[in-house]
Amino acid sequence: MTRSEKTLSADVLVIGWGKGGKTLAAALAGAGRSVAMIEQFDTMHGGTCINIGCVPTKTLVHDAQERREDQDPATYWARAVQRRDTVIGTLRDVNHRMLADLDAVTLIDGRARFVGERTVEVSAGADRLTVTAPTVVVNTGAVPVRPDLPGVEAAIASGRVHDSTSLQHADPFPQRLAVVGAGPIGLEFASMFAGFGAEVTLVNRRPRLLPEEDEDVAAEVQQVLEGDGITVLHEASLAAVEDGPDAAVAVLEVAGQERRIEVEAVLLATGRRPATADLGLEAAGIDVDGRGAIVVDEHLRTSAHGVYALGDVHGGAQQTYLSLDDHRIVRSQLMGDGSCSTADRVAVPMTTFLTPPLAAVGLTETEAREQGRDVLVATQQVATIKAMPRPKTLGDARGLVKIVVDAGTDEILGARLFHVDAQEVINLVALAMRTGTTAAQLRDGIWTHPSSTEALNETLGTLAPTR
Repeated sequence: MTRSEKTLSADVLVIGWGKGGKTLAAALAGAGRSVAMIEQFDTMHGGTCINIGCVPTKTLVHDAQERREDQDPATYWARAVQRRDTVIGTLRDVNHRMLADLDAVTLIDGRARFVGERTVEVSAGADRLTVTAPTVVVNTGAVPVRPDLPGVEAAIASGRVHDSTSLQHADPFPQRLAVVGAGPIGLEFASMFAGFGAEVTLVNRRPRLLPEEDEDVAAEVQQVLEGDGITVLHEASLAAVEDGPDAAVAVLEVAGQERRIEVEAVLLATGRRPATADLGLEAAGIDVDGRGAIVVDEHLRTSAHGVYALGDVHGGAQQTYLSLDDHRIVRSQLMGDGSCSTADRVAVPMTTFLTPPLAAVGLTETEAREQGRDVLVATQQVATIKAMPRPKTLGDARGLVKIVVDAGTDEILGARLFHVDAQEVINLVALAMRTGTTAAQLRDGIWTHPSSTEALNETLGTLAPTR
């Protein structure tokens, strides 16, 4: 953007280069629409997932799994970070060219703020550009929540306290790490850094891990974490951070008692909130809820005519693939018959990338019984599943398989897979749920060997006959 540019109009204005926004922009440009894409940071071309989220963290997770006990943690970490940066640099360049190579797309680096209906001002240093479009898509994602606690801001400045982005470049490698928060991000980073050789303490404010999951699944996850040397503290919270020249003291409250632990780093994995601050949404007539999430209907339309919201910015589950599905819904509004909506989403799977990964879809056993369902439950420890040799060949036979089935219809109601390759197998189970494939059909399926999918043959075979 140069000083000579003052105004720009386009058919569609996209604010934020996330998964949904970039995919929608490419589709619209391919259909002949002029698109203006605004991104505040050049390091975020391509969105959160490829730059600071899913892809870089899973690259580090993989390398953590590959580390041998005799490899120095700090040296190995430095090499892993370098590989992470190389992978992400390549992907960012590919994503940049995905839009930059389209004549119908104008890329604008700068900070966008609404100044009227479907009108934004973009600032980049002293430069200002006003952009208007009859259709606007907000795709600004989410940002970490930072608790206001004594010593936190000073420890952030000194490099002792991190969020999930900054910890990916921690230097030096933290030999002792406190992870505050036991959601997906906290669990993944705790597992990852233990793999790299850190002494990890996981600070969980609730009475047990994964309270939304069945107790047997949560207990299995805790057993694996503790087996990897992670200390898990329940009913615990961070009260303050006391920084020092060589380490920091994380002051915790654990079941009503103060506990102090010395660490080189603290990860604040205390959630993420929609990135709507300073967007000037009120000037455009865009409503937000109490958490700052943009309010949308089932077609992702906001309260302002012609304005849509995609991805994490409208609240709900923060998953890249849901942002991708969001683009399909808005594309249906702008280029199709408008029939796609969030109501179409059935059996959406998710994975927490522990080692091994924990994947879930549908109802838990507890939820199914609370709904009054007559259910059959198949549960097996991975180590005991004779038809599933792949985890054993990879040297990690930990975890379990749990599948909940309607006793009357043989319908799969939900599954929890905690094992090697779970992130892949869960997609098959989710597809079965969406297409009405029965538990018996999965049980009798012919799968490649050796594969983790073969667990379905044996585990579902433990169910009582349904016909």
